[in-house]
Amino acid sequence: MQHLMGLVRRCADDYHMIEEGDRIAVGVSGGKDSLALLALMAGLQKYYPKSFTLEAITIDMGLGMDFSPVEDYCRKLGVPYTCVKTEIGPIIFDYRKEKNPCSMCAKMRRGALHDALKEKGFNKVALGHHYDDAVETFLLSLFYEGRISCFQPVTYLSRTDLTQIRPMLYIGEKAVQSFAARMELPVVENRCPADKSTKRQEVKDLLAVLQKQYPDLKTKIFGAMQRLPLPEWGIEEPLKGRNAVPQGE
Repeated sequence: MQHLMGLVRRCADDYHMIEEGDRIAVGVSGGKDSLALLALMAGLQKYYPKSFTLEAITIDMGLGMDFSPVEDYCRKLGVPYTCVKTEIGPIIFDYRKEKNPCSMCAKMRRGALHDALKEKGFNKVALGHHYDDAVETFLLSLFYEGRISCFQPVTYLSRTDLTQIRPMLYIGEKAVQSFAARMELPVVENRCPADKSTKRQEVKDLLAVLQKQYPDLKTKIFGAMQRLPLPEWGIEEPLKGRNAVPQGE
């Protein structure tokens, strides 16, 4: 945990994610990524040189998922927890019967989350995207949109006056999986009907095949994103060589 917290701190420092007095909410979906981020941010809060407050917030999609274990875990960490009930899932899958539900779902979840954050007075929200997510998003934009693009480590949203931060970008998915298992994080079963049948899953599977022939493929893609750099991805001393390999690869 100390090592992964160090990577979170390094990412936060490289991209100036945390400032003195920040009120940061961790968006907790119940999956391994967001729960790992919550645990690491709670640990980081204890020794980070800039003091910040931390809370966890869940947007309940109305798919019958039980978030009580997440609430118990937050109580154990000493982190306040809020679960916002919505009917987003039934609206998308039962009422509208969307054939391609992911885009609309993401938009509605984002709206519900931002409304809740502003109501509670947060100025930043930490999201659980990791190293592999960044590489996959880059390829998704290239393959399906014909663009060289990816989400940004830090994104200011002027319409809501919120800043999104992604402190786990230096941690690979395998490391997150291992951490979640070792810490026995209360992962909630995902009941989304579209789970594991998305374009992102297609890209994930393709990367797994390509990695067998080109073991450092993800490292090179991630490094290129920083060296090019993509908008807001540049840092003064980008990851180089073996240092760019995420934990768990």
